Amino acid sequence: MKQWKRVLLSLTISAGLLASAVPAMAAPQGTAVKVDNQAVKYTAGAPIVEKGTTLVPLRTTLDALDAKLASTTDDSITAIVNGKTITLKSKLVRINGVTYAPIRIVGDAAGYEVRWDKATRTVLLVSKGGATETAQTGGRGFMWEVQNNGNTVYLVGSMHIADKSFYPLRPEFEEAFAEADYLGVEIDLSKAADEEQQKLVLSLGSYQDGTTLKDHVSSETYSKLGDILKKKGLEPNALDAFKPWVVETTLASLKSTAVGLEASSGVDLYFIQKAIERKIPVIELESYQSQLGMFNDFSKELQEKTLRSTIDNFDVLDNTVNQMAEMWKTGNDKQLLELTNTFSTDEEYNKAMLVDRNIGMADKIDGYLKTGKGEEYFIVVGAAHYLGDHGIVKLLEDKGYKVERK
Repeated sequence: MKQWKRVLLSLTISAGLLASAVPAMAAPQGTAVKVDNQAVKYTAGAPIVEKGTTLVPLRTTLDALDAKLASTTDDSITAIVNGKTITLKSKLVRINGVTYAPIRIVGDAAGYEVRWDKATRTVLLVSKGGATETAQTGGRGFMWEVQNNGNTVYLVGSMHIADKSFYPLRPEFEEAFAEADYLGVEIDLSKAADEEQQKLVLSLGSYQDGTTLKDHVSSETYSKLGDILKKKGLEPNALDAFKPWVVETTLASLKSTAVGLEASSGVDLYFIQKAIERKIPVIELESYQSQLGMFNDFSKELQEKTLRSTIDNFDVLDNTVNQMAEMWKTGNDKQLLELTNTFSTDEEYNKAMLVDRNIGMADKIDGYLKTGKGEEYFIVVGAAHYLGDHGIVKLLEDKGYKVERK
């Protein structure tokens, strides 16, 4: 299998880069809300996204859902839906005199399925049972279960980039998460836009010594990159400030976005948003520093080789993105293992991307299983971390645990 396929597979492994390291190419659009395809008109305030959660003006949204607001406290909402009084547990936010609440909690409680249309940046509230497609699941995905001394850990393989066709997830995912005491992820993507993280990206991913990308890659690589950027309507020197590993990720992101897959719809961010709404702790198995530092520490030769592979195969990357999406939806272990094994063609790349990180994550999961507190952990990391001789499943089995595919 060609080396360049590792580039897109890495997007299913390293969440941090896709969400925070890729330079912004355009100003973000506002967020809209539709109820059964009817746009909600907000006259006081507008929907906002805060730390990965979409907040909406409460009263206007309830009116659009044919629900009436009865009362509110600092952390709950009482509303009347279809003649029934319901209480929603959610922290409310006051902005310029307008009360805001998480759209997912409000929509779920009112009997709507909540979806995200990344192309139009629209939250879609669809009446449950109102369309046949709502009864179908987006895919099988990857999930394993491990138990020890009263503790349960669910291991979920994420696609960090996805679209609405991945949802709704099959019931086993939602049921396991509903009972979880903790959500574990590689890094908390809801913090990606924080000033601290952005400073870290710039300090590690851009040149600080007065040089530019042109000074660090061959003239042929730089010229071919310029051709691609021009075709995308950008200046050929648009990425000059950034190191090869950031440029490579940017190109892969352009391709994944072109076929409709984005980090905003990724499986890990989906559960991070739900954890924030449920107010359960989000624990990080890694950190922004460790993920970005790993890429930054790649040798100069490896950085250019990987960038060049992406450039040379740019026109066919979208096919591989779609293949990976299908792999996730069908839960095809064989295909996942084949893709994971492509990392082994380069010792430096494989050791950093998989071997060392898998050991660290497996050790943390081992610790969760040994607390003896009767707790449940829902762990969501890139799917390619689980299988193979150096995968998390094998590492846990080597520690004596029984790992069951769900």
